Amino acid sequence: MLSISFLDLAHNAMNSIGFLKGNLWFFAGVVFFAVIANFIPEPTLSQSSEVQSKKKNSDEGGKDMMKKHRRQVLFSGVITAIGISLHNFPEGMAVFLGSMKGLHVGLNLALAIALHNIPEGVAVALPVYFATQSKWQAFKLATLSGFAEPLGVVIVAYLFPSSLSPEILEGLLGSVGGVMAFLTLHEMLPLAFEYAGQKQAVKAVFFGMAFMSASLYFLELSLPVEMSL
Repeated sequence: MLSISFLDLAHNAMNSIGFLKGNLWFFAGVVFFAVIANFIPEPTLSQSSEVQSKKKNSDEGGKDMMKKHRRQVLFSGVITAIGISLHNFPEGMAVFLGSMKGLHVGLNLALAIALHNIPEGVAVALPVYFATQSKWQAFKLATLSGFAEPLGVVIVAYLFPSSLSPEILEGLLGSVGGVMAFLTLHEMLPLAFEYAGQKQAVKAVFFGMAFMSASLYFLELSLPVEMSL
């Protein structure tokens, strides 16, 4: 997510609409999601998860600590799903606009974005599964975050039938970069440091950035020249 935020979304926004405007859009996204995060209630664990926790922990202090950790991770998964949804929304628009240029372009772009979304879905599903011990809950939240893409198609098709302003679209994408950077640094990295340790977490961050950069490269190859990243 850091790779997408800094090396893709924010980078392209600054190249397209200028350094100052790109930064303003980016930090507007940071402030916007910081405000939203303050109003998102901390989720509670389901009863089945609490029962499993009681079986695994014999003393009350251990149970309370486990429940606290799981609530933290579940909260991280929820806001990650929101951030991924905001990121997926313009991707749906991109597939729609690409399809208007031809079925071959649309299919290639849809396939590339689908592969590109796999690690994003994992980022949503893993913390939810860890917190709830429910594969179904993890699947549901990851799937719901993916529904933002067809929603983007519907909106661009029916509410914005004419061509969108490239400057506004790039600015919005830059704001999404700010959103994703905030939730990564504010929620996901602190949890990674706590549970995996600093060294392992840092290694995982750079491995993930390299993996996502490769994904973005193959996505770039699938785009037509006029829609190049």
